Amino acid sequence: MKFFDEAKIEVVAGDGGNGSASFRREKYVPRGGPDGGDGGRGGSIWAIADSNLNTLIDFRYTRIFRAQHGENGRGADCYGKGGEDMLLRVPVGTVFYDLASDETIADLASDGKKVLIAKGGNGGLGNIHFKSSTNRAPRQTTQGEEGERRELRLELKVLADVGLLGLPNAGKSTFIRAVSAAKPKVADYPFTTLQPNLGVVRVDHNRSFVIADIPGLIEGAAEGAGLGHRFLRHLQRNRLLLHLVDISPFDPEADPVHDAHAILGELRKYDAALFDKPRWLVINKIDLLPEEERAARVDTLVAGYGEVERHFTISAINGQGCRELTFAIMDYLERHKLPVDEPDNAATPS
Repeated sequence: MKFFDEAKIEVVAGDGGNGSASFRREKYVPRGGPDGGDGGRGGSIWAIADSNLNTLIDFRYTRIFRAQHGENGRGADCYGKGGEDMLLRVPVGTVFYDLASDETIADLASDGKKVLIAKGGNGGLGNIHFKSSTNRAPRQTTQGEEGERRELRLELKVLADVGLLGLPNAGKSTFIRAVSAAKPKVADYPFTTLQPNLGVVRVDHNRSFVIADIPGLIEGAAEGAGLGHRFLRHLQRNRLLLHLVDISPFDPEADPVHDAHAILGELRKYDAALFDKPRWLVINKIDLLPEEERAARVDTLVAGYGEVERHFTISAINGQGCRELTFAIMDYLERHKLPVDEPDNAATPS
């Protein structure tokens, strides 16, 4: 199934019902008092994060979502029925933006989080509320309020502990196949990865983390070149980035240091906070180097790369160094746990 991570929709909450102007009609009571009930509240529209979903495909084909209107009030003190709320289920990691203002409406980063995105209108008042000592037969009522109407942009930001970045054919897909059960496409040409791939890496009993592979970046990605720019947002939630660099010697014109800095430049242009995330250098395809050349080429790349917390050498194709790297990642994630989210008081309908 194709991966959809963007959508534009319109949400229309229900209007409130109108209040009723009615009077009691009882035998032998020629001037019965007012008994017009209030209109019902319009239905609201809520969004809830559902871990069973992983794409916004449902919102590509249905673009307008309308909640029920409230019913009008009636006589005999009958209040109108409230409109039913509408619940939009979205993948965990979905962000709602107002199209007009680009304001963030909701960020559903945890399973089960529920947020109001369009409020239904209040019902109007019936004439029962306007009776007084000087106005025994009021005919005043109020109209129901209109429900909120909004045009929204939805963006899905994949939730993963670790994100992979690098040039096309750096070996990211091979690495994720080597350490997890994910089976992304692997081939000897660029851009074999066309959408984010997620894999669960199990390093021990009850110890695991989620790793994300996005399409490879090229120079100019922040301005829209290549494919990877569309998916850079998926790295924004990752706790640790692994920068894979191909050190194989088969292209005489290749310069691993230049290639590495090209990716770092695109990160900085796209989002300074993304550039500042914890990042490790992973030097891949080490098996293609003669043993006597490895240390010198690795030292040259590490020195030219610049400041980096840690670096590793691996061969994703045969698994060399991958186990040590995954254990190091697991230890890092356990030492740098995410804070527990505070309860969202706005997530329960009133």
